[in-house]
Amino acid sequence: MKYSHSHPLTVDSNKYYIIKLLWLNILLGGMTPLYFHVVNLSLHCTVTSLLFYTCDKAVFRDRRQAFLAAVLFAVHPVHTEAVTGIVGRADVLACVLFLLAFLSYLRSVNSTCVGKCFPPTSSPFFLLLSLFLGTCAMLTSDVLLILFFRVWIMAGSMPNFSEQDNPASFSPYFLTRFLTYSYLLTFNAWLLLAPMTLCYDWQVGSIPLVESLWDMRNVATAVFGLGMLLLTWNCLLSVQKLKHREVLVGLLFLVFPFIPASNLFFRVGFVVAERVLYMPSMGYCILVVHGLNRLCGVLSKWGTTVLTVTMLLVVGLFFWKTLKQNEVWLSRESLFRSGVQTLPLNAKVHYNYANFLKDYGRHDEAVYHYKTALRLYPRHASALNNLGTLTKDVSEAEVHYREALKLNPQHNRALFNLGNLLKSQKKLVEAEQLLRDSIRFGSQFADAYSSLAALLAEQERFGEADDIYVRGIENCPENSDLHNNYGVFLVDQGNGNGASGHYLQAIRLNPKHYVAMVNLGRLLRSANKNKEAETWYKRALGITRTVDVLSPLGALYYNTGRYEEALLIYKEAITMQPTNSELKLAVAQVLSVAGRAKEAERLINQVVSERHECLECQRLLSVIYSKMGNLKEALDACKRALQMEPKDPKILAELYFSEGNLLRELNQLDVAFESYKQAVELSPELSQAWMNMGGIRHIKGDYKAAREYYEKALELVPNSKILRENLSKLDRLEKKLQGQRREEQSPQEASTR
Repeated sequence: MKYSHSHPLTVDSNKYYIIKLLWLNILLGGMTPLYFHVVNLSLHCTVTSLLFYTCDKAVFRDRRQAFLAAVLFAVHPVHTEAVTGIVGRADVLACVLFLLAFLSYLRSVNSTCVGKCFPPTSSPFFLLLSLFLGTCAMLTSDVLLILFFRVWIMAGSMPNFSEQDNPASFSPYFLTRFLTYSYLLTFNAWLLLAPMTLCYDWQVGSIPLVESLWDMRNVATAVFGLGMLLLTWNCLLSVQKLKHREVLVGLLFLVFPFIPASNLFFRVGFVVAERVLYMPSMGYCILVVHGLNRLCGVLSKWGTTVLTVTMLLVVGLFFWKTLKQNEVWLSRESLFRSGVQTLPLNAKVHYNYANFLKDYGRHDEAVYHYKTALRLYPRHASALNNLGTLTKDVSEAEVHYREALKLNPQHNRALFNLGNLLKSQKKLVEAEQLLRDSIRFGSQFADAYSSLAALLAEQERFGEADDIYVRGIENCPENSDLHNNYGVFLVDQGNGNGASGHYLQAIRLNPKHYVAMVNLGRLLRSANKNKEAETWYKRALGITRTVDVLSPLGALYYNTGRYEEALLIYKEAITMQPTNSELKLAVAQVLSVAGRAKEAERLINQVVSERHECLECQRLLSVIYSKMGNLKEALDACKRALQMEPKDPKILAELYFSEGNLLRELNQLDVAFESYKQAVELSPELSQAWMNMGGIRHIKGDYKAAREYYEKALELVPNSKILRENLSKLDRLEKKLQGQRREEQSPQEASTR
């Protein structure tokens, strides 16, 4: 089994806060995507309404300007990730709480002093409410929530991000970190100002580090810095003159929510994340509307027209871009493909697209994108691991796994894949150590427990294998596959009751686990609980109609004499796999038992024409010809099967036994005896062969040898009436012979006297 690996952040950081924020959505609407999107869109509409209300009450004096700011915010393309992506709900919800906190603060102060002085508190309740909502907003925001849960999960230690998550933070040079962080602020501002290039991921090569003062991007940083200084100066003057609240609130909304994502206080796990711009975009919209309003004042009578045309143009462009960006988020393929098209130098988007292609069986394309990711970022251990899973050459795959482990010795998926590869090469000692390391570095990696336990079981270290399964279930109690695999192990150990419990637990954890259902059906079938077995097989068929499910049901029908039903099941399976010779042979066997020998013969000959060395074909042909009375043809088929020299001694013994039976029926007793003799040498428990050998010696008059063979057979089947009757016949014959000898000897004795 090969195992691919997604980017660590995708696995570790998101799942915990999704559970916290989305559990109610799941409870009410299940996992249907539509309900999640409806809630997200409703929250976005709520934010837009709150922003309009806030701007109307506390920012702009003209309600029309408040409306324009809200409209601009509603259609801004940079919001697509936060609103369309389910994970972005944290940012939207944080924005709701932030605005409510701001409005609560306004409610808490003396409104008569607003705009004239620093207002005193008039309502302690609303002030405390403001503080509470502000705290909730920070904890709900994506960056802080990830940080909080990571610290909690990791017992107080800070999260460990990789270099590909945030390359600048791993640079040893202060100048590089400072220049890159400064440029990233400029870049985020540009995304708000002109969101022409948008992507779901901006890591690994999307934005090269700024390593020199002579990098032309520093000019953009300088212009942005100058603009922010002018805005700040204007804000200070406005506060001093007690006017232009728009600049103050705009800067507050723009800067304050972005601080946690700025790398100022702690390292974050991304280069650029469009969803964290959701809250700062409120400040951008306020400042843009304020700027256009000031421009209108300069242009006097043409101002209103200019403002209207400009806003219509901007809103129209933003609306069109948002529609196009939503098309990108319609499916996994379109999202990952757009990433490759938008940022072709980003190694991670190539890696993610390769993962998608691999999942859908487009392996050649996946290999190309994995290799592209490695060309752009040669230290991508997960790409090397996944490339190894798609490499057909075993030695080349091993090279990829070992290179991945050189880059990351704790990469538990690479350890797992290399361990399985070496296990297949019978390098069991190293394979065992690798699988143990895979568990050590990923205690919740259920597949590693199953693979290690299987390796130990192959070496007949059953106690250790059992311990590994138990440990795996303790660490991964919700993993249905692990319960199923443990059930298979317990069946092999003869613990059917224990196996049944784990199969049922696998089904409880995953009601669509059809493999566990089939395994449970087989277990019940072995206990002759055919009705229950049939129920589980049919339940599995209700989930998926595959050959793996149809075949055991067909076998059940065959073994219980329901031949027509068996034929229907097997024929359905053949339509799925027309070249599957095993299925054709199963159908032929059913036809043979059902008395349709000619049809069975034709089907087997068809398989023989496709597979010249088909041992089972010749065995079945021999049975069919024997039933048809064509003993010579049956014998020829049996001899052809023997010429194939099967390695399994039991199969070889059965073939010699069948040959002996056919020779005996053809009255070639001496040759038949030799065939039986070879059969019992290979499989001494063949009581019928011992009995037939005794019968041949019985017919030949070798009663002593016949008795020995009969008694040997009787040891194997002590309750056989036929054997006891044959031994009784021998007793009578021997007594009769003894009487004849005495009669022959009596006259001779008389004459002597």
